[in-house]
Amino acid sequence: MANGGPVEHGYPHLETVRAAINALYKRLSYDTVQTFSTSVAPVDVAFCDTDDLYPGVQRVAREMVRHYRLPDARMIVGFRAMTHAANVELAAGPEYFIELNDRFRTHRRDIGAALAHEVMHIYLHRLDLSFPGMRDNEILTDTAAAYLGAGWLLLDAFREDATSSQKLGYLTPEEFGYVLAKRALVFDEDPAIWFTSPQAYTAYTAGMELACRDTRQPPLTAAGWAGRRRYARDRRHAQDQHSPAAAQPDGVPYSFSPAGREQHDGQQGHDHDRHGGHHPLRVSFPCPTCHQRIRVPVRGRVRARCGVCRTVLECDT
Repeated sequence: MANGGPVEHGYPHLETVRAAINALYKRLSYDTVQTFSTSVAPVDVAFCDTDDLYPGVQRVAREMVRHYRLPDARMIVGFRAMTHAANVELAAGPEYFIELNDRFRTHRRDIGAALAHEVMHIYLHRLDLSFPGMRDNEILTDTAAAYLGAGWLLLDAFREDATSSQKLGYLTPEEFGYVLAKRALVFDEDPAIWFTSPQAYTAYTAGMELACRDTRQPPLTAAGWAGRRRYARDRRHAQDQHSPAAAQPDGVPYSFSPAGREQHDGQQGHDHDRHGGHHPLRVSFPCPTCHQRIRVPVRGRVRARCGVCRTVLECDT
């Protein structure tokens, strides 16, 4: 929890965030992810300073349990002085003990944000889904909370001015905005209407720009002129090699490999318009929705369907 100190900005954890989205889809399945199409509503986690502390915090905890579909989990929430925002004891259940920073006794509107993260720890624990190392595992937890509809509270807890700052979670504000934007593009949901923090709205806008950029990367047909020109140059270079091995051009998400090379990717492809080349090639690139690697022939127009998140992708390879 950043409290008055400097807040990190930008996208330093972007690759881990994308891996976390991919891991969620693979572990939960497309159908289960779809059951989280509705986010936690602000009214269900509202907590003002006039509310009784302990009944109020138990009410919000129960709402997180309901949202994450943990019907047999009971949260016992207390407060103590600590450096971090909160802590959860991951035992076998059904009772779980969560400790919140004493600061939340008087900053009650952010209790929902803290519990969104801690109850997600329990959800992932029950799924047996984790990343190695504390840092990456916390990034997974933040990403999962945001993508599954409760993490907008974590971004809304970000406030910053000339003399003070507050941020919850391990993701930067812009990374939270990115995950929320990825969710918004899938479920056609705009969390910006719930933000009470102007800084949260700014971070979400920045994240949306990056999320939309994912949908405009070659070889997708939505790619812009500059990207298409760079892609055509890289494709010619790969085709002109006498014995093309897997070629990963610098600074782009796609790579080329010989058509006969075995690779297990989650996609189904339907080929159209065949174009000649010195060597039969395939191009692989990340699905803009779930970041699963898609591998399709270099043959002009190709339609691919991601086998993980079921997104249909129009490509010009």
